[in-house]
Amino acid sequence: MRGWQRAGIGAAGVVAVWWLLADTVLKNVGAASADGGGSIPDPARVVSTAVGDGFSFYWPNVSLTLREAAIGFVFGNLIAILLAAAVMVVRQLEGIVSQLAVVSYCIPIVAIGPILRILIDPPQSGAIAGTAVFLAGMLVFFTTVVGALLGLKAADKAALDLVAAYGGSRWQQLTKVRIIAAIPSILAALKVAAPSAFLGAVLGEYLGGVDVGVGPALINAQQTLQIPRTWGLALVAGLVSLAGYLIVALIGRFAAPWAAGTKEGR
Repeated sequence: MRGWQRAGIGAAGVVAVWWLLADTVLKNVGAASADGGGSIPDPARVVSTAVGDGFSFYWPNVSLTLREAAIGFVFGNLIAILLAAAVMVVRQLEGIVSQLAVVSYCIPIVAIGPILRILIDPPQSGAIAGTAVFLAGMLVFFTTVVGALLGLKAADKAALDLVAAYGGSRWQQLTKVRIIAAIPSILAALKVAAPSAFLGAVLGEYLGGVDVGVGPALINAQQTLQIPRTWGLALVAGLVSLAGYLIVALIGRFAAPWAAGTKEGR
């Protein structure tokens, strides 16, 4: 079976189990929805609510969160790759960069969120939230630093020795050997970073005091007990994150076919 066939069967199985549980075991679990249904609606209710909300509801919210995620994705990954490259030139930086990456991964968002909200001015209505951009960049930083460092260190030793034998510096080893060797690892890290950036943007909207975006839409749906809409927003957020993963994977397939294991690469 092809990969897309396995994915389709898996998705269909998840929907079937969800539908079965929503109409049987979990039918009366949790608080009642504003429309009289349960807290776990079946897929038909979620889809019908999403269709009723329409493009005019989803696009303004999703598009703003996407812009925040994209900005955080670019800057977070760029900083991570530059710092990983700097480690290959100045080895004394490795400890500092590694500690910075671990801290960015381990620090609780609920702890740093209020601080960011104080430091970053709340945006105007419908404007990009700085807190969302910052958290999107922070959530991709660790993955990309680790992936880039592993890839840069995995360069062929014989090629590195050859550059050194001809009088090449660490910078020349980086530009002529290490970066090319690190492309597969960096692409793999960027695939994981794409969904993380969108998640970070949504969390930043929760904390950033904004009125437009997936985060505020989720909060409003929860507070008004619009449970099918809440599930619909969550599913859309998941689909957007999956789309980001697939887009980066597709770019990587064309940019470095040998890394994706494609026929052209073989």
